[in-house]
Amino acid sequence: MYTILLSAGWPIWPLLIISIIGLAIVLERAWYLRQVHIFPKNSLETAFGLASQVMAAKSVSETEVLALSQLSPASPLLSCVLHEKMLGSDAQVALEEIQASAQNVWLKLERYLSALATIATVAPLLGLFGTVVGMIEIFGSQGSQGAISGGAGNPQQLAHGISIALYNTAFGLMIAIPALAAWRGLRAMANQRQHECEEFTRQLFKKLYPHTAEK
Repeated sequence: MYTILLSAGWPIWPLLIISIIGLAIVLERAWYLRQVHIFPKNSLETAFGLASQVMAAKSVSETEVLALSQLSPASPLLSCVLHEKMLGSDAQVALEEIQASAQNVWLKLERYLSALATIATVAPLLGLFGTVVGMIEIFGSQGSQGAISGGAGNPQQLAHGISIALYNTAFGLMIAIPALAAWRGLRAMANQRQHECEEFTRQLFKKLYPHTAEK
């Protein structure tokens, strides 16, 4: 593999760099978007337990709500509902605050996914660029040799050069195809986590604002 990288010329190195970046994004997002990370053990039980205390007019401290908000990436949504109820906010005001908090959570869930999509798009173009550069160099050298020798260049050298140039296209596709598949899979995971956040927040909102119609 190292010999192929050297033979393919300098255009292969940008491909190698973005492949490393893409792999890092895939591993980080796959770890981050796990359900156990977004909704760790006892986080939902804690949120609904605090909601029951609030509805029973029992004392709930800001420290408890703050601790809940730091449990996981989705916890700020749940703590936002509790905080607004403790402040005595009406349902409409609470919904506006929840929507603002939700935007921050969605940004965390979708972080780096656009970069991964860009890698999947750019990789085959970089591979094609490397191939074109290699072909220009090959035909340029063949033309120079033909002019010096008074005939055509070496066909074997030409075929070898073309095969080397095509390494760039192959390497670009090797990066783009897994990156695209990973992007679609991670996007589906992010959408699933978002749907779960919305559902649990809706349930908590209904518990704290029982007389409010669902929206």
